[in-house]
Amino acid sequence: MLKLYDYWRSSAAYRVRIGLNLKGVEYESVPVNIMPGVDEQMRPPYRDLNPQMRVPALETPQGLLTQSLSILVWLDQTYRTHPFLPADPWESAQVRAFALTIATDIHPLNNTSVLTRIKLEFSASEDHVGEWYRHWIKLGFAALEHQAEARPMTPYVFGDEPSLADIMLVPQMANARRFKTDLAPFPRLAAWDEAARKHPAFIKAAPENQKDAVKT
Repeated sequence: MLKLYDYWRSSAAYRVRIGLNLKGVEYESVPVNIMPGVDEQMRPPYRDLNPQMRVPALETPQGLLTQSLSILVWLDQTYRTHPFLPADPWESAQVRAFALTIATDIHPLNNTSVLTRIKLEFSASEDHVGEWYRHWIKLGFAALEHQAEARPMTPYVFGDEPSLADIMLVPQMANARRFKTDLAPFPRLAAWDEAARKHPAFIKAAPENQKDAVKT
């Protein structure tokens, strides 16, 4: 059985949980508490396992995989049910571009390590951190919404079934809501997010449904 080193509120881990569920793959979840002040990812035994000191990591029969997008590509190439990317090269490139806008333009600037750094290095207040967080989400979401307006409306981001785009969008929308981002300017993204969150694979992967979830 695959073993996922996980944290309930990590959006990167959330992506992988969705992917595993869409593929129908059984896995064991091993929580790693990455909350500042706890920082289990920075200490043995997890640091010895994954020197990048981030979640998720997926233990496979071949060895350990890190980085959520790399894990999702491996899953898609290993388990052929429910493909994450269309067969058509052009459509596949569009899905990847959507996913990478979240994975490389939005998420890295809002990672826990970055937020902690701007607090410690620049004495940023919680209000400043919130404004920083929302700025990068709104900038990225505005680009995605604009691009979406050029395409017909579909049940999911790129068609009738969830793809890599939906896998990336839903955790980022959860982060946006957590940081009280105004989502009114992004009606298509909001509609796709709402549809995907009703899908069984997404429900099972939701942060509040994980065994290490903190109920607040």
